[in-house]
Amino acid sequence: MTRILLVEDDINIIENLKELLKAEGFEVITAMRQSQALDLLAEQKFDLILLDISLPDGSGYAICSAAKASTLDNKNKDVPIIFITAYDDEASAVTGLDMGAEDYITKPFRPRELVSRIKNILRRNDKTRSVIEIGDLRVDSMKGTVHKGDEEIFLSVLEYRLLLVFLNNKGVVLSRNKLLEEIWDIAGEFVNDNTLTVYIKRLREKIEDDPQKPQIIKTVRGLGYKVGD
Repeated sequence: MTRILLVEDDINIIENLKELLKAEGFEVITAMRQSQALDLLAEQKFDLILLDISLPDGSGYAICSAAKASTLDNKNKDVPIIFITAYDDEASAVTGLDMGAEDYITKPFRPRELVSRIKNILRRNDKTRSVIEIGDLRVDSMKGTVHKGDEEIFLSVLEYRLLLVFLNNKGVVLSRNKLLEEIWDIAGEFVNDNTLTVYIKRLREKIEDDPQKPQIIKTVRGLGYKVGD
């Protein structure tokens, strides 16, 4: 079972998040103080940390720094961290990300969005996961192959990269700007908004049963695209 360390000093947030995350199948261990969190990190292994910045006896930054600096017998050297905080200024976000955190979400937040971000980060950090499946589509990122049913599908470099971006962000709405950031200039090709439209169309023609009614890469009107729930 995936183990999450929740470091937060607001008891209401703790209770609500524990209930939500347990319903998603996660084991949740909580700490309300910096000292308690550091003790837990020294003693136990976690798969992800949800970390408040402001704590009664210190700062979430100190906890992040300790984990990323591998000062805890390497138990949690590579643990992904999401900062959850009331601070919504750019400086706070940049500080956390520069320290090695994977994501940053401000209070109040939408619970389902947080769950989606957690699952997305866990997928990206699962080094043993090389085969991704959705419907009858199967992608083996170790071999670089794509199959639809029993038939192998051959994609261009950009089409393959675009497909991986979608599959590694299941359930997350990806804006066109985000997609452009992910595939920009890969393989030496210039990618603009019009080019992105062409590649999404080509990709759908290869992986969808009916490209006119896509069931894998779905359009979210006014926002972007999404794969999965």
